[in-house]
Amino acid sequence: MSYQTILFDLDGTLTEPAEGITNSVAYALAKFGITVADREELLRFIGPPLMDSFMEYYGFDEAKARQAVAYYREYFSVKGLFENSVIQGIKELLEELQAAGKQLVVATSKPEYFSLQILEKFDLLSYFTFVAGATMDETRTRKADVIAYALEHISYESKASTVMVGDRHHDIEGARALGLDAIGVTFGYGSREELQGAGATYVVDTIAQLRQRLL
Repeated sequence: MSYQTILFDLDGTLTEPAEGITNSVAYALAKFGITVADREELLRFIGPPLMDSFMEYYGFDEAKARQAVAYYREYFSVKGLFENSVIQGIKELLEELQAAGKQLVVATSKPEYFSLQILEKFDLLSYFTFVAGATMDETRTRKADVIAYALEHISYESKASTVMVGDRHHDIEGARALGLDAIGVTFGYGSREELQGAGATYVVDTIAQLRQRLL
């Protein structure tokens, strides 16, 4: 299949956000008197909607989770969003895809406001025709909703020529729910088993393998 429109997740797919996200989660948890001894535990916050993660992993109710997200953003909006780096080889891949005439789009569960700042900071924004992210009020956070929002705002040939690229099961499941192919990448935060279990069309381990699927 020759894909003409390619949707990319942000965290763990285009950038390496672990430091900023784990620092922001730790800051939020500290507001509730919770200390995390092993920061590796907080890597599971990368990918899913934040409210879901606070509720699932720490048993917060909805109101408490919403407050935790507000605390998270206190740190993230000032420091965390730039405690980040571009995954090696991504910029070169985006250049090749753009030169080949592919339409590139970002579809992320990170708030659109922060996503735009990150992409601009790391000189990635110019590769994308549209950036679809979550809303700050948490009304659009599910990956299927974000992808649907992206598709509503771009022109594309067909769903058959459109693909989602991401590193977690949410990316794969969101794409499949909308009838799109999905490529899982294991250089992010999801395992091959997680991505295959979610129904990935393909799973790749490296940027080179991803290039072969997209060009």
